[in-house]
Amino acid sequence: VIDENCIIQMVNRKSCEDFGWTKDEFVGQNISMIMTVDIAANHDSYMKNYLSTRVKKMIGTQRQVTARRKDGSTFPCTLGLSETPNGEFYCGFIRDLTQQKKSDSEMLEKNKELIRNESLVRGILDASSHALFVIDERCTIKMVNDRSCEVFGWTKEEFLGNNINMIMPAHIAMHHDQYMKNFLKTGIKKMIGTQREVTACRKDGTTFPCMLDLSEAKGSGLICGFIRDRTNQKVAEMALAKKNKSLQEKQDIMAGILDASFHALFVINEKCIIQMVNEKSCVVFGWRKDEFIGKNINMIMPSDIAVHHDQYMKQYLETGVKRMIGTQREVTAQRKDGTTFPCVLGLSETQQSGMICGFIRDLTEEKAHEAKIIEKQLAAEKLSCDLEANQGIIMGILDAAFHALFVIDEKCIIHMVNKRSCDVFGWTKEEFIGKNIKMIMPAHVAVNHDQYMKHYLDTGIKKMIGTQREVTACRKDGTTFPCVLGLSETPQSGMICGFIRDLTKDKAAQAALTTK
Repeated sequence: VIDENCIIQMVNRKSCEDFGWTKDEFVGQNISMIMTVDIAANHDSYMKNYLSTRVKKMIGTQRQVTARRKDGSTFPCTLGLSETPNGEFYCGFIRDLTQQKKSDSEMLEKNKELIRNESLVRGILDASSHALFVIDERCTIKMVNDRSCEVFGWTKEEFLGNNINMIMPAHIAMHHDQYMKNFLKTGIKKMIGTQREVTACRKDGTTFPCMLDLSEAKGSGLICGFIRDRTNQKVAEMALAKKNKSLQEKQDIMAGILDASFHALFVINEKCIIQMVNEKSCVVFGWRKDEFIGKNINMIMPSDIAVHHDQYMKQYLETGVKRMIGTQREVTAQRKDGTTFPCVLGLSETQQSGMICGFIRDLTEEKAHEAKIIEKQLAAEKLSCDLEANQGIIMGILDAAFHALFVIDEKCIIHMVNKRSCDVFGWTKEEFIGKNIKMIMPAHVAVNHDQYMKHYLDTGIKKMIGTQREVTACRKDGTTFPCVLGLSETPQSGMICGFIRDLTKDKAAQAALTTK
């Protein structure tokens, strides 16, 4: 986060890990310190030009650039910039593309489109990159997310109330109800609590490989399944790593989240004494919670490591040099029965309590299934429960979105737009509000639009709502451009919400690839 003088005001831990400077070395310095020499020399003048003209060239976009580390080495990255509503500060997110660049040649040959986030300000389930299904003991689908519809091709209405075997190949689907019946009768879990690669079937009949994670919601009798499409990973495995940054303040909610985790959790103090574990720790290692609490963490280590572990902690406390904390490393762990297994250990230090938190991901099945998975998602994203209580925050998020947003009523009158809508179409918010949405449509479409809405209100038949479709939009200056339109209906208000993603650059990129 920088000010209008390009001076760094704030960085996160990932910035220090990626670039090599400490937070103290960052704060108060010019942001050009992370740029290559040819860019750094001109950066202040770019900012000065923006402040005088307010013409946004980088702000509100994502662009691939080259960044420089403390040791002078450079790396490719994606830079996304946004401006705070008061215009005082500028926020940049940098994603390291080094690993992605290694697989670019194969991706170009197979002409695969990158998966893009559709919209911000959605529920955590609909924002998930994985398809979600919740079924009951009769295998009836009770819940799906937007990603499920995108991956499989059915709408939510087509999913809900139907048997989950609709997404399975025929030779699996014919036996699935019997598998559930056997589980309910015997209680033996073969798939629940595991990860397994399976084949799924879309609405059009095509199949694709995916990773299926199943867990049982305690007390509800429901089965929750996350499905991760592995089509692109078959070409080049791209595992995402996410750090668990904070625990819920309320103990009961926190314990529920931790116990629902797929990874074992240990929290120890500076004397290496275990203060907290989750249920997965008990499942993986074989001890009960009461057998863990109060014991030295070296109980889960092979003897050749355990004998030195207290000395490692003592050395860290005396020197402050972090070798394992803040990293992920593959190690060997030991169960209660004396057997050992490979795992990924991720350590972090809680800033206020001084406790060390370790997440352990069992690699036994992954080692048998594939050579190596680099990283796996550590924690589910959290749903913000206070968005509606603060309209200012909501509008700030909407205005920071990369896609244009329109909210209209049943008479096609615009009630809300975001800042991106103004940037894309050229009208101000005041010019939009109260006008008919057909103002952004070409004439031959605009003349019929009110009739389309009337037909929907009369019949309830959804042709566009709940789908994404490529259409043509019209700017204030009369020029048109290709875009993807996604429509949804808000259940309580009856408003129609539309997100518009400009495809101009995508079309140009596709044309360039075709030419090559």
